[in-house]
Amino acid sequence: MKTYPHLGLLIIRLVVGVLFLVHGFLKFSGGIENTIAFFETIGIAGFLAYVVAVIEIVGGILMILGIGTRFISVLFSMILIGALLTVKRSTGMLGGYELDIAFLAMSVSLFLSGGGPYSLSNCLIKSLPFNQESESKD
Repeated sequence: MKTYPHLGLLIIRLVVGVLFLVHGFLKFSGGIENTIAFFETIGIAGFLAYVVAVIEIVGGILMILGIGTRFISVLFSMILIGALLTVKRSTGMLGGYELDIAFLAMSVSLFLSGGGPYSLSNCLIKSLPFNQESESKD
């Protein structure tokens, strides 16, 4: 059976990107003040609500496009680890933190593999003059 690892990577990147984008958008559309208040009730500085929401929105868009995949996946991993240690720890596995663990695993996977051949970064790097020059010498 033929395998398609690059398509699998693309699917993971798109799903992670869309879901983080939606989470970030909901933080602002539901009133960022609510997220700030929630952060403060669990002992996290309120301004971090802005930081997390912006990382989720901008990072989600960049992840969908495949730009800076490794860097964005590290930021997503930091957010997920923070959520696991603060909010999700007491919720239990089922109905609690299993989804966060899955997203953390996907983010780590994207860090290890990068954006793949179906990413905008890959297309941009291939079109650089110095890259074409080195290909023509081989």
